[in-house]
Formats: sequence, C-alpha cells, structure tokens
Amino acid sequence: MTDTSRNPGRAELARFLRSRRERLLPEDVGLPSGSRRRTPGLRREELARIADVGVSWYTWLEQGRDIHVSEPLLERLVVALRLTPTERLHLFELAHGRPAPRAVRSPDSVSDALQRLLDAHPFPALVSTRRWDIIAWNAAATVLYSDLALPCGRCS
Repeated sequence: MTDTSRNPGRAELARFLRSRRERLLPEDVGLPSGSRRRTPGLRREELARIADVGVSWYTWLEQGRDIHVSEPLLERLVVALRLTPTERLHLFELAHGRPAPRAVRSPDSVSDALQRLLDAHPFPALVSTRRWDIIAWNAAATVLYSDLALPCGRCS
C-alpha cells in the first residue's frame, strides 16, 4: 500500500506527475522513439535521467509516497517535464502545500545606466550574478584582472 491512502495531497501529486510524464514523447526530449511502448509518454527511468534524480526516488514520488521534495529537485522536474508557469505553481503547491517561490533568472547583462556608473568609478568594479558569473566590469577591473571578455587561455 502506498502513502496516498493516508495523504490525498500525495495522491494528487502522483496523478499530476504521471499525467505530465505521459504527455511527453521521447523525441520531444531528444531521445530515440525506439520500439513499441506499453504506456504512453516517457518511461519513469527516462524522466529520472533527464531530471537527474534516482529512478527509485522518482518512482516513489510518482507513487505518492511521503518523501521530502526539495525546491531544486522540483525545479529540475519542471524543466524535465516541460511545465508551463501555471503547472510549475501547481506542482509546488502539491508537493509543499504552499505557492512556489518566484523563479530566479540571472541577467545576462546590465543596464546602460549601471554600465555608465561602473565606467565612472575609478576603482576596479565588477557585477556578478548569484552564481558568480561576471557580467559587467569597468576599465580599472580590466587593468587589474585582464580583459574579462577574453577566454582564460588568452588572458595575459
């Protein structure tokens, strides 16, 4: 017996995950279509591999077992299942019983105003993302660190 009989929220989470997995075709995620399939959509093993989680763990989650689901893991499932923003919110509410945190997206560049501020600063200054990717710098930083736009093998 799975934990879904004791926890109806887990049963709904299990149904939701299964329905989203079944709507994906192998070719949708870059896998060969292969031979005939007994069930529609991706296999649990395929989805677990794409989401970078253990097959047993994902199986337990889809069976509705009462296991802890972290936010980073849910985000990987969002990507693997190709969920819409609305489906993402629903997944988080089913898994945690509360709304999903706002999706964090790191910028690729800075505004013109911030770049002008950097350029006017006389000391080395950098702007980085939450992952510490450097996305902007000033001339003083180039003198100190070399040209940050060059690949590291070309820095001198």
